[in-house]
Amino acid sequence: MQTAFRYTKSHMQAQPTVRVGVGVFICRNGKFLMGQRHNAHGEGSWSIPGGHMEFGESFEETAKREVREETGLEIINIRFAAVTNDFFPSEQKHYVTVWVISDCPDGRERITEPDKLTHFSWRTLDNLPAPLFLPWQQLLESPFISSIRTELESTSNTKPSV
Repeated sequence: MQTAFRYTKSHMQAQPTVRVGVGVFICRNGKFLMGQRHNAHGEGSWSIPGGHMEFGESFEETAKREVREETGLEIINIRFAAVTNDFFPSEQKHYVTVWVISDCPDGRERITEPDKLTHFSWRTLDNLPAPLFLPWQQLLESPFISSIRTELESTSNTKPSV
């Protein structure tokens, strides 16, 4: 007879896990916001705002929460952009990253988590800073990048709300 295996807290901590991250393109006037990472894996690299999905959240809820926490901005029109499978061998971390695109017609970004981000910059895919966070390598080589480029370019028609 087989006995069911019971997971314990110590067992779960000892086992490597795959986490879900959500990266958020915050678009305005044909550009998107990037931040330089601090005090985390990928220290000093650049990426879009985002973070870990919490239990029970949708991708949209994670995106809104992370953007508000990291930038103070409110985003709208959140839509799927891509998914990447990102393994960080030196840190023994593994993420599935869900990339979304959002609009942010107004508001001024501010560094609300200086322990996580040090700088912000509005960019295009043709003007990316260096070095890029590892998941960007996967994204730039993915079949999703051409549709992301088209979607980002279409945001150049976004007008700030009055």
